[in-house]
Amino acid sequence: MNAVLLVLTNLPDRASADRLAAALVDARLAACVNILAPCRSVYRWKDAVEQADEIPLLIKTTDAGYAALEAAIRAQHPYELPEIIAFPVSRGLPDYLAWVAAETSQP
Repeated sequence: MNAVLLVLTNLPDRASADRLAAALVDARLAACVNILAPCRSVYRWKDAVEQADEIPLLIKTTDAGYAALEAAIRAQHPYELPEIIAFPVSRGLPDYLAWVAAETSQP
């Protein structure tokens, strides 16, 4: 079975998070996207410490589909340098992991 990944990104507002999540699932680049509650991010950007409210997304995909997912996020993301981090899923309910693989395979 294709390895499952959990991908994290943050969006500046709920509307852009909703749009990106729907686009990724519609294109079968993600089996599921969780849109989380707003959080406060503190980071250094261009030599200044910044703070922003952001909407985290947890995206479930596969290793085989990661490159296309990353390209889609970059193309639709409003940030100059979006956070896109992928974590390998080392364990999980086998039926759920199979569902992720099935939902992200092209028909």
